[in-house]
Amino acid sequence: MNSTQAALRDEVRLLAEEAFHQKLISGHGDGPDIKEYQIVYQGKPRHLPLEQARLFLNNLLNQSITY
Repeated sequence: MNSTQAALRDEVRLLAEEAFHQKLISGHGDGPDIKEYQIVYQGKPRHLPLEQARLFLNNLLNQSITY
């Protein structure tokens, strides 16, 4: 894993921890593939590429601020 991917994974992990603490997701962790991250949303585990996971979590967190 290169440093860019490692930084992206760290960012996704931080976003996921924030979403978890706000009870927006019920779980998260490394995916089976090093380029994926698992997010449990509405009771369903989703394995997302890191970029997509970051976008998903950012949108989820931003929506929680709006409402």
